[in-house]
Parts: sequence; structure tokens; C-alpha cells
Amino acid sequence: QVQLVESGGDLVQPGGSLRLSCAASVSIFSIGTMAWYRQAPGEQRRLVATITKGGDTNYADSVKGRFTISRDNAKSTMYLQMNRMKPEDTAVYYCNTLTLNYPWGRGTQVTVSS
Repeated sequence: QVQLVESGGDLVQPGGSLRLSCAASVSIFSIGTMAWYRQAPGEQRRLVATITKGGDTNYADSVKGRFTISRDNAKSTMYLQMNRMKPEDTAVYYCNTLTLNYPWGRGTQVTVSS
């Protein structure tokens, strides 16, 4: 069974930065569009950013200009660089494909607070 493991979450002050990682148990070289999602307390899981196999990216308006998604197909790993973070970025962050091909991982907790 394919496993996705998210890591890198932490407590960070407003304005700070974090880099999240998503490691897949299978090669992601042939996988199409991958994505980061987040779920804040009491809210539904929402799409944050996507990246195609060829490296084209797209972002939710709330993170555009602050977050950068990337992927290393050779390492079967995807990343989310988060800069100029805000309290409203606080959430559990998950990775998956855009079409949710794989089971959800446990996610990684990101808390933005002073």
C-alpha cells in the first residue's frame, strides 16, 4: 500500500518560515499532479498548492507569493517552503495527488503563534 509521510511541522512565530516534506513509498516520477492540503481546527481540508509532473505550480490565493511547492522525483519527495507565515496558516498539512489517489497520511502540525 502506498504511504505518504509528511514532516517538518513546528511552532513558528508570525513572519517566520518552515519547510515541509512529503515522502512517498513509491516513485513519484510518473505521478501527475501532486498537492499540499491543510486542515485548520473546525474547518474542512483545503487545497493549498499543486505541482504538475513537469513542475508547473498553482497556489491558493491565501498563500500565493509566500509559499513555494517543489518536487524531487528522484527522491520521491515533495516540499512546501512557507515564508512570511501568518497565524491563519495554522493547520495540519497533508500531501496527496490532486485526484486523491492515495490514502491520507497523518499530516504534520504547523502552528503560527507568538
